[in-house]
Amino acid sequence: MAPPTGAQIVARTLRGLGVTVVFGIVGIPVVEVAEEAINLGIKFIGFRNEQAAGYAASVYGYLTGRPGVCLVVGGPGVFHAIPGIGNSSVNAFPFLLLAGSAETHLTTKGAFQELDAISFLTPHAKLAVRPPTLDAIPDAIHNAYRTAWYGRPGPSFIDLPADIIQGTLHSSKNPPQPSPLPSPPKPSADEATLFKVAQLIKAARSPLIVIGKGAAYARASSITTLITQTQIPFLPTPMGKGVLPDSHPLNAASARSTALKEADIVLLLGARLNWILHFGLPPKWSPHVKFIQIDIDPSTLGSNTADPALAIHGDLSAVIPQLQAHLSNWHYNSDVSPYISHLQSAKQRNLATAAKKASDTTLPLTHSAALSAIERTLHALSPPEEGNIVYVSEGANTMDISRSIFPVSYPRLRLDAGTHATMGVGMGYAIAAHIAYNGLGSSQPGEAMAGGEGVGKRERKKVVCLEGDSAFGFSAMEVETMARYGMDVLIFVINNGGVYHGDADDKERWDALQQSTLSSRLSPSDAVEGNQGLRSTSLSFNTSYHHLATMVGGLGLEARTIEEVGEATKRGWQSGKVCVVNVIVGKGEGGKLEFGWQASAKKQGAGEERPKEKGKGGRGARL
Repeated sequence: MAPPTGAQIVARTLRGLGVTVVFGIVGIPVVEVAEEAINLGIKFIGFRNEQAAGYAASVYGYLTGRPGVCLVVGGPGVFHAIPGIGNSSVNAFPFLLLAGSAETHLTTKGAFQELDAISFLTPHAKLAVRPPTLDAIPDAIHNAYRTAWYGRPGPSFIDLPADIIQGTLHSSKNPPQPSPLPSPPKPSADEATLFKVAQLIKAARSPLIVIGKGAAYARASSITTLITQTQIPFLPTPMGKGVLPDSHPLNAASARSTALKEADIVLLLGARLNWILHFGLPPKWSPHVKFIQIDIDPSTLGSNTADPALAIHGDLSAVIPQLQAHLSNWHYNSDVSPYISHLQSAKQRNLATAAKKASDTTLPLTHSAALSAIERTLHALSPPEEGNIVYVSEGANTMDISRSIFPVSYPRLRLDAGTHATMGVGMGYAIAAHIAYNGLGSSQPGEAMAGGEGVGKRERKKVVCLEGDSAFGFSAMEVETMARYGMDVLIFVINNGGVYHGDADDKERWDALQQSTLSSRLSPSDAVEGNQGLRSTSLSFNTSYHHLATMVGGLGLEARTIEEVGEATKRGWQSGKVCVVNVIVGKGEGGKLEFGWQASAKKQGAGEERPKEKGKGGRGARL
């Protein structure tokens, strides 16, 4: 038997770790690694841009509970993959990036795509390492994979010089492979702290449980039992939705601002007091609120306004049953304060407002009307309680508004721009979700279906993307990737012709603005008269995004009315191929550009979860 090459050792090590899918883009010298991985039965998903591949691998780790793996070339490939590193780090997704590099003997000589990637990525990764010899490859990859997975999940990096990949081991025997990795240890909580926390919860007049995406990642199904037992209202963060069904009567999402303002004791489960939760500060929160934080990462405990004395370090799947035991035979008595009645009143008020927006059939359509038409059709095809749809959403207003329109009943069925509000993740996330739940080219379900806990009733899931037109543009060419791998992803591009908002609702007006922009004779008087041309937020008028699907053999549709949106949704669902539905909506109004949750308390008003639409009395961001 011929001695193994470095590429073969890399591929065998990945297979030994249980890796079944690798995302990336190949080139010299990593193409050899990809080919050897394919020879061993590992699926390689080739992307059009390393950025999307990195996003896909990072969220694949979140969906499956094991590190997603990405393979890229050195130099520019590493630069393009950095967004995956950042996305993994800020969202705590387990992610392993492997990259090629110049031959070791050519270091500092200006070699092909030479980059000191170890120095470059060390500040941003949990571990960055370069195996010095072929024998060292298994241990290096094993350690990087474990580091990405254990503790607070995050990114690890392996640098693979060309001479290591292409080299041949002196012996015909493979180097020893490390032992298989067990699942990460799940630390439990200190009983004395749990007792103190339980007493505080029992004394609360207005308790609230905030469920973050860390709870969804932790597979902490015991949270359902905790809330059922204690009858404490809960508020899911955007990707914490589905840990309990959105339809649950204790869900306070439709009364979000009221819940935040009146809560006195807040239990944070896998959530951080960052910008999404307003740092725990007034005026969104009561100045007297106390936060009890449970997190796998001790470095986050006590951050911002959380009390370190009430912080609990541990894995939610281990800590929640412990807390339940301390709260046994107790449930929240809503008679102690008007808190619950205030939540119910706010819910009714805000749901009525949402229903009014959804019924607006004025042309061009608003975001709410268009998204509500999509929701009605999808839920007729697949009710949310069945859990057969994975939603991927990005774009400020598209993401914010869709969050409350599309309910989910199971965890990890809603993916969005995340902690960094990163635009451009959508197509990579959709590809990862399709593979994680449905597998690829096989009757076997994907890794995310393993164990069957909290994933819905049916094995196969439809991936539906709700995209702002600007956000879609970041990675739109990955529609071709979807077509190449037979993914029947359904993509809605909510097209208002701009970043946040467009410049015109008619072509004649937009053309005039464009001519003003292109004219070299624009005078100060034109600017005073409001004739400045296209704004910095402008995109082309009514771009035909649906043709992207047509050109790769998919289905492209355009929709402008409620009826057309419903029909396009049905056709796209049934097409069996990638489909892009180009939904033309109104341009919206100019104003301060901000995400809905960044709006001040005065602007947000009584506090529905969904931001107000521009042109309809609000100032929430639009994309």
